[in-house]
Amino acid sequence: MPASLAASAGRHGSARPRSHSGNSEAALLDLGILAFIGLAILATMTVSPPLLTHWKIQYVSAGGGFYEKLHPATYLVVLALCLAMLRGVNPIQELVRIGLESKAILLYLVCWGFLLVQTFVLDRPFTAVIDTLLLPVLMAVAIWQLPVAARRPLVRLLHLLILVNVTIGYYEYFAGHRIIPLTVGSILVLGEWRSTALLGHPLTASGLVGGYVLAIILKPQLCPQPLLRLPLVAFCLGSLMVFGGRTALVTTLVIIAGVIAFELFRVLRGGRIPLTTVIAAICVIFVGAAAVFWVLDQGVFDKMLLRFSSDKGSALARLATLDMLNHLDWNEIILGPTATRANALQSQLGLAYGVENFWIACIVQFGLVHTVLMTLALAAFFAVLLQRSTPAAYALLALIIVIAASSVSFSSKNIQLTQFVVLITLLLSRSEPSTARSSVRAQPIRSVRAPPLQAGSPP
Repeated sequence: MPASLAASAGRHGSARPRSHSGNSEAALLDLGILAFIGLAILATMTVSPPLLTHWKIQYVSAGGGFYEKLHPATYLVVLALCLAMLRGVNPIQELVRIGLESKAILLYLVCWGFLLVQTFVLDRPFTAVIDTLLLPVLMAVAIWQLPVAARRPLVRLLHLLILVNVTIGYYEYFAGHRIIPLTVGSILVLGEWRSTALLGHPLTASGLVGGYVLAIILKPQLCPQPLLRLPLVAFCLGSLMVFGGRTALVTTLVIIAGVIAFELFRVLRGGRIPLTTVIAAICVIFVGAAAVFWVLDQGVFDKMLLRFSSDKGSALARLATLDMLNHLDWNEIILGPTATRANALQSQLGLAYGVENFWIACIVQFGLVHTVLMTLALAAFFAVLLQRSTPAAYALLALIIVIAASSVSFSSKNIQLTQFVVLITLLLSRSEPSTARSSVRAQPIRSVRAPPLQAGSPP
């Protein structure tokens, strides 16, 4: 693994031959980069803001030192990128190469820089824009420094962490015991039946697990055996009922229904499906149908089903979110109101847990100008992400957009966008051609005309 990383680094670095000690240092740097990225992914999937609050770290609450206001994953990713800069002969040249690898990344960083200045002008906490909007780009750039072969341990780690969260979610739901207390900011939430696992919030867990289910379905190579893949999908899909995210559940089911309809249409047009997949699908459908009827009869998921008929004010909160812009004048809409004005208006409208729409929340916090800039920057970043990923990433992008439009999502200080970026970058990345194949060019085949037969010679 370190050898493959060193080979990739050698393609980007100088053409000078390295000594044995230089190769050893490069291998150690590659191993360090992989270790820091792995720790960053581990922190992203397990260390949530409620967990930091439970550990008495003032991450989202008032007070504490500056070092407490940044997520541990941010520190780890920055260390990985620092090692990536030291991997080349000239660290400045390596930094320029990372920055110029994509013009869209530079556009994103420029727009983010304007947003950072705006936070200082409006006297808002600037660490929120670091963890929420800068960390996803840093995480993607750090992972892209590794060749596809070196990302395999990270892919296995991601599978393990998501399955651990799903298992903990089932435990919390049926046992009635929450491992980490649920807090929103510094407010302790009591009487909430929805599971959170290690991800800190039911909606965060629902969105991430829904994206994982779509990745497994749309990219079967992640789990090639149908007899294992279909139960895995059913196990993770059922956890959306215990996490209680209606938006993620409905969006995931709609996308899955679209995929099934497309496959049926393809079969009707003469397409073929492997026999093992058909057998496994029939078995899972019959077993799943029986399990669904049994679960509904036992009332296991009655709490989730009641959320569709009684949402406890969620719909009213979204209507209040839409009405929030009517209370701002044009100067505040374009340039953004002060933090005191925005917080007072949010309390007046009863939005204690935040504005449940990413774009409206950005207008309320930073104004329309910076909202448009960050939307364009996010579009450019996701264009690069989709270019480096399989077509299955479009389904996850649709899920991200729906979540952003229907919840607080990325408008508050959290790492939810980073979690989706890790999911797409690791599980849905395109396979790079091997070095041997890419270095050998295919030679054109020339037809050789047979010499004419001589007189008297046998045919």
